Order: sequence, then structure tokens, then C-alpha cells
Amino acid sequence: MSGKNRFDSAFEDSKNKSGSLKKNYKASFLLGIISVFFAVYALKLFSLQILEGAQYQNRSVRISRTITKIAAQRGEIFDRKAKLPMVINTDSFAVDLIPGEIPQGYFDTVATKLAKFLGISKMNIDTKIPSRLRKSFSPIEVKTNVPFEIISNIAENLTDLPGVSWRNKPVRYYAETGSLSHVLGYVGDITNEELKLMYNKGYTSNSIVGKTGIERQYDSLLQGKEGSISRTVDVHGRILNEDPVVVPPVSGKNLVLTIDSEIQTLAEKALGERVGAAVVIKPASGEILAMVSYPYFDANIFSKDDASAQYAKLAADKNKPMLNRVVNAEYPPASTFKIIMSTAVLSEKVFPAEKKIECPGRITYGDRVFRCHIGLPGHGWLDLKNALAQSCDVYFWVIGTDHLGVERIASYSKEFGFGQSLGIDLPAQSNGFVPTPQWKERRYHEKWLGGDTMNVSIGQGYTLATPLHVANMMAMVCNSGKIYRPHLLKEIRDSANDSVQEIKPEVMHESTVAPEVWKDVQRNLRYTITDGTAVYPMHNTSVQIAGKTGTAEVNGVGKNHWHSWMVAYAPFDAPPEEQVVVAVLVEAVNTWEWWAPYATNIIIQGIFNNQTFEESVDALKFRYLLNRQRAAGGRRE
Repeated sequence: MSGKNRFDSAFEDSKNKSGSLKKNYKASFLLGIISVFFAVYALKLFSLQILEGAQYQNRSVRISRTITKIAAQRGEIFDRKAKLPMVINTDSFAVDLIPGEIPQGYFDTVATKLAKFLGISKMNIDTKIPSRLRKSFSPIEVKTNVPFEIISNIAENLTDLPGVSWRNKPVRYYAETGSLSHVLGYVGDITNEELKLMYNKGYTSNSIVGKTGIERQYDSLLQGKEGSISRTVDVHGRILNEDPVVVPPVSGKNLVLTIDSEIQTLAEKALGERVGAAVVIKPASGEILAMVSYPYFDANIFSKDDASAQYAKLAADKNKPMLNRVVNAEYPPASTFKIIMSTAVLSEKVFPAEKKIECPGRITYGDRVFRCHIGLPGHGWLDLKNALAQSCDVYFWVIGTDHLGVERIASYSKEFGFGQSLGIDLPAQSNGFVPTPQWKERRYHEKWLGGDTMNVSIGQGYTLATPLHVANMMAMVCNSGKIYRPHLLKEIRDSANDSVQEIKPEVMHESTVAPEVWKDVQRNLRYTITDGTAVYPMHNTSVQIAGKTGTAEVNGVGKNHWHSWMVAYAPFDAPPEEQVVVAVLVEAVNTWEWWAPYATNIIIQGIFNNQTFEESVDALKFRYLLNRQRAAGGRRE
């Protein structure tokens, strides 16, 4: 190799080594900067979390104590006339205790003094604030519904009560009690389980929430949004800024219900002290004008100190006063179900309406004898119209087993809304039940028998419905095949901007049954009132009524084995927009008096003549019935 080439090679080697050294130097320099940065950051975190953590924690506690919550007014609830509220808020106070602010070793002393002021036992406070919570700086509610006089006494002795504070906490007051208790519901303190589900919606451990009825269904509308007053203070509690930061509370929205208070009172008195239910509905919109379930309860008891004991007493009552029988109790629909059977016969044309079937008072099917309700010698020869009017079991047994069949019966039952939720705006409701051969096979591992079809054909056996289902069934007849969703909310009113949101009727289902079929069913139901089983108790000269009675056989209820049903609508000759449907159910636990048709007539008389219960009774000449009941002992159970 020449000298020049060796020189060039040496120069290149030197150049490569120099470049490599520069690159290593830059990488080391960068790594050093990053290491210094992370070291400083780690020292700062250590200082904030370890060295200064207690200081910041104490400061945050002090600042948080300057924030005072302002309770929001829960929305009021009105009836459809929206004049006077049925549910309002009354001023009251809640007393809180922050255990972390009590000097160590003095909790028992403070708790004993506070319990004496509040008129409760110290054990009550110990239960709410167990030892594991006694270092907490979160306020814990000790007692609610505290009057102003007690708050004044606590304020005068506040130096001896460290950690004690109070706040305004309005109490819900139900001006309308009685039968509206099931509709309105009641409120109570939020539970831990409820808070877990509702925390992300702005609820806190001090929230009051709806438990049942409208209060629960529309809790988010009624709730409102609490406000606050916040002030900045130094370590000695001195205010650092003159003007507090105020976030005003937002009141909950007011609700206007479809309930008519006068009709509600009328229906309540018409049912009387009989275990059962009554419901009045506008078929053209689904609006509920009255909803009565007896027995009922006073929702105001749940704001009392002994609310838990009162609830336990109600829950133990054999007549179940907490149960809303209109929407949550299921009964055999009995002969009211013959409305569905009549519609199916006319629509399917499986048997001529004018053709007659003989009723000898009983019928043999297989190895069983089925007896018509009239007994021997029976109704004789009847066509469809008269079979419905006389509620002849034999006629519908023959139609059900020999002509319609269980599949068609089940199909038409569901067409009328049976066996499914009606979607009413209440937090709980029963679906009722429509049996089928497939269901019986799965449930009991037994085949469907002809006797099962016979029972279903007259609304007995496994078929179940609520009074609302039965009322909705009749509403479908009024509307010639259209069902509107039953509802209780009419309007939402926002006082913040004076806006009103109206709830529009919602069509649930529209039948394909021909219009002429509905006309025939309507005429037959009118004939049932004028010439059928309810001709006397449903006699009314002021308004034309159409309807159907029912007596559902039940077992295990003592001497009486029959629920009493009546479902009717009026005026018969008016358009659906002007009609109302009334359904009444009186349970078999009452002394038998066949009261459902009488109650229904009283309600209809009062509605269309603008009469009170007493005036309706006198107009219908039913006063002697009430006198007879009083002589027999008054209350029926």
C-alpha cells in the first residue's frame, strides 16, 4: 500500500472515532438532564405527599367546612285542575355531627348531650356513628324533622357541642291522604343500595328520594338541585373574602296529574271500607281520573320518628294496605272475560251470533260435571247477545271448547292487553297472565285438557288480570279497537321559566278487528245493562251505561268464595272523547253483598251529574243499602 493510501486510511479511522465520541457525549448529556428532571419531580412529589401532606389535608378540611349546602325545594304535585297542591314541603331541620371535629376522648360526652337535646337515646347516635367513623370529617345526619325550638336550644349551647351543625331539610307533607297514598307514594332517606345506583346522577348520602308511586316514578323531575354558600377562611377561621360565593338551589319541577280529586273522593267513598279496587279511565286518552285501592295508608307517617315501626306494622297487616290493587294485584277476570270471548266469536265467525245453544244448567265434559252459575234448570236456549247479558257459562263453554279453541282465546286475550305490562307510569305493575298449552307443559309437565279450555272460556282457571287490565279491555271496546297507554302524569311545570310540558296520549295497540264487530259488542254490552244480570244495580235514568258483571270463584277465603267484578262505560251513545270507563273489584274477604255494580253506578252517576257520593246514593235510591250495612256492623272485612 502506498504512503498516501495509508495516510488516508488513518485519517478516516480518526474521523470515525471522533464522531462516535461526540454522539456518546450528546447521549450522556441528554440522559443526565432527564435524570435531573425526574429527581426534582420525585422530590417535589415526596414533599407534597409526605412532608406537606398533613398541612394540605388540614387546609382542605378547613376550606370544605366553609361550604354550606342549601336544600332544594322538591317539586309539588297537583291534581288535574292544578289549583291546590296535594303534596307540599314544610320547613324543618336536620342535625348533623362531624365526629372528626370532636376533641379526642370527648365523643361520648358530646353524643350524650346532643341526644338529650334531640330527645333520643345515645345508642341511636352510636348506631349511626360507629367507632370506625369517629375520625371522619364528613357530616353524618343524626336526626331529621327537628323543630326550630330545639335548634335554638342547640345553638345556645353550641360551645359544649363541637362538631354539631344543622341545616334546613324540608319535610314532605301529603295534604291528600286516604286512597291517593298508592298514587302519590312517599319519600324517605336514600339507602346505601340506592346511592350506589344513583350517585352518578347527583344524589348524595343526605338525599331524600321517592320510594313508591309518583314520588319514585318521577323522582328525577321532583328532586331539584341543591345550592351552596362558600366562603374562604384562614387557619383561624377568619373570612378572607367579604362576599360569599352563592350558588342558588334549583327547585324541582311541579307535576300535574290526570287525577280528578272530586272523582277520586267519589270512587273512594263508593268502594268504602271494602278490600278491593276501583279505577276510572278516559278511554280516548288513557288518562286515569281516579285510582282507589283499599285498604290504604297515611303517607305522612314516613316522616315521623317511628317510621320504621309504622312500616313494619303496615307490612304485617293481613289486608296488605301497602299493595296498590289496581295495578299490582292479579285476579281471575271471571265473566268480564266474556267481552273478549264475544269479540273473538264475532270476528272469527266460528259460530253464528244469532244461532242458539241450550243451557240446561250444567254440562258434562269428560268425567266432570260443570255447572252454570244459575243452576238447574238453566237459561234455556240463548244466542250470543242473550248469553252475554245473562252471563251464561254453558254457552261460552261450548263456544270455547268446540269452536274457538285455546289458541284463539289466548291470541285475543293478548290483543286486549292481557298478560303484558300496560306501561302505566308507576314503578311497579303486574302483567297478569294468559295461559297456553305450551306454558302448562313447561310449568307442570302436563297436557292441556278440555277442562282447562272451559275454565279459560269464562275467565277462570289460570287466567289472571289486574283491575287496570279489565278497565283497559273496556277502553278498547269504546275506542273500537284502539288502546292508549294508561298514564297519571298530565303536565310538567317548571317554575324557573314558567314552561309547561303537556303529556300527549300514546297509542299502545290498534286492533285489526273489523269496525262492525266492535259495534255489535258495544250494543251487546248495552243490552247486558238493560236486560241482563245487572239490570237492577246498574239502573240509571240520567245516563246510558254499557257494561259487564263478573263473579270470580276463589278458594280458601272463608264462607265467601266470590270476588265481585263490574266494568262499564258511559255514556253509551257518546263518542270516546266524552266517555269514561269504570272498573270495580271487591275481594272475597269482604262479606258478600255483590257491591261492585252498585259502586260502579254510584261513580258514573256522580261523574255525569256532578254529584257527591251522598247525592249520587240518594239519586239512585241506594240509601237503604248503606243503612242496612251500618245496621250489620258498618265495615266489611
